[in-house]
Amino acid sequence: MSRLILDDTEIGAIRALLAELTSRYGSAEDEGFLRDVPVFAHELPRRVRRFLNDFRHLEPAPGVCIISGYPVDDAALGPTPEHWRARAGASPALAQEMLFLLFASLLGDVFGWATQQGGHLIHEVLPIKADEDEQMGTGSRQTIWWHNEEAFHPYRSDYVGLMCLRNHDRVPTTYASVDMLELDPGVVGKLFEPRYTIMPDDTHTSVGNWRDGGAGDALKAARRRLEEMLNDPRPQPVMFGHPRSPYLCLDPFYMPPPADGDSLRAFDALVGEIDSKLTEVVLQPGDILFVDNYRAVHGRKSFEARYDGTDRWLKRINVTRDLRKSRDSRETSDSRILF
Repeated sequence: MSRLILDDTEIGAIRALLAELTSRYGSAEDEGFLRDVPVFAHELPRRVRRFLNDFRHLEPAPGVCIISGYPVDDAALGPTPEHWRARAGASPALAQEMLFLLFASLLGDVFGWATQQGGHLIHEVLPIKADEDEQMGTGSRQTIWWHNEEAFHPYRSDYVGLMCLRNHDRVPTTYASVDMLELDPGVVGKLFEPRYTIMPDDTHTSVGNWRDGGAGDALKAARRRLEEMLNDPRPQPVMFGHPRSPYLCLDPFYMPPPADGDSLRAFDALVGEIDSKLTEVVLQPGDILFVDNYRAVHGRKSFEARYDGTDRWLKRINVTRDLRKSRDSRETSDSRILF
């Protein structure tokens, strides 16, 4: 895995930049900050900019990278929130959230979904009591099966970012890349055919995740699109691009088995190969992980949550290389929320 560890000089430069930004903006989702974050990112250390530029353009194996070393004060964070709705006042992780978006802007534009975590761009990944047995980032007892993020949606992200604030229990994140796979060319050919369907996942279909009010017809349209995808999913390939270095699009937990035997055998071969190559990484506070959502899948091992304020706490964002392609699903050209 590609990893960059910040040195003391780089940390000092980043702290100076964040001191300016946190004094100017009260939130990492402030419209002014979001508009200018690609400009501020030019002030990041050159080694960081080169590292993420190479990740974007060279697509190095294994499709994931980590930037480590920026300090996180565990005590200053306060307890792990009980729910993602618990957002009152300035975030105790404001500096880290801004750094997260600065790094992400070197890969593309951060965006969110009206049907996910109330329409926020920065998602909370933490255990919620009511979700403990759910197949969601707010669950705990269930293994989060490996997947491409929003594989069901044509506007899915190019990159998924995870920033670790707390992980006392060393809960592993899992991943596997297309570079790791060994598949027969005939199997790959079958996986390139549009014979597979992917249903919307529970983080979008759960009404409790939807933005409350203010969206009107746009949110109603989003709900209709989800219902159409649930009731009449369109067949699609699970591999695309170049056959010798394909991209992936699958989420097996939400995929009914294909109807014909050859397609099913090819799919089973792919799933088995990914299962055999799945790799674990334990994120430490300050680690920022980016997953190439076209070249790698990711998941999480199960764990037993305590709900005592010390549980695992990550932030998650979606990044697109082309925000314009989703214009029919955003209210304005500079909006980052998809309906």
